[in-house]
Amino acid sequence: MTDYHLGEVEMRFAELIWANEPLGSGELVKLCAEALGWKKSTTYTVLKKLCEKGFFKNEGGTVSSLISEKEMRSRDSCEFVENSFGGSLPAFLAAFASGRKLSEEEVADIRRLIDGYGKEAAE
Repeated sequence: MTDYHLGEVEMRFAELIWANEPLGSGELVKLCAEALGWKKSTTYTVLKKLCEKGFFKNEGGTVSSLISEKEMRSRDSCEFVENSFGGSLPAFLAAFASGRKLSEEEVADIRRLIDGYGKEAAE
C-alpha cells in the first residue's frame, strides 16, 4: 500500500465497508446511497481508487478490506504524533492532558499501557 491518507469522505466510505464486510458490491452501492447520498458510479469510482491504493479488494463482486480499521487508525495516529509532536508520545500526552482533567480510570489505563510496553521492551 502506498503512503496515502484517507480524507473524511473516504474514511466514511471505508467505515461502511469495515462495518459490513465482506459485502457484495451491489449492497455497498445501496449503503453508500443511504449513508452518503452517492450514485452507483461514485461508489464504484471511489472503490476502484481505494482498491488500487491497497485498502480494499473487489473480487467477484465481493468487497473486503486489505487493511483493518484498527491498522488504519493506528497508522493515522502514528502519523499525527510524528507530524505534530516530532514523534514524541510524551509530548502528545502532555498536550492532550493539559486541556482536560483525566479521570482516575483513564490514568490507570494509561499506566497499564505504559507498564505493558515497558515489560515488552525488557524481554
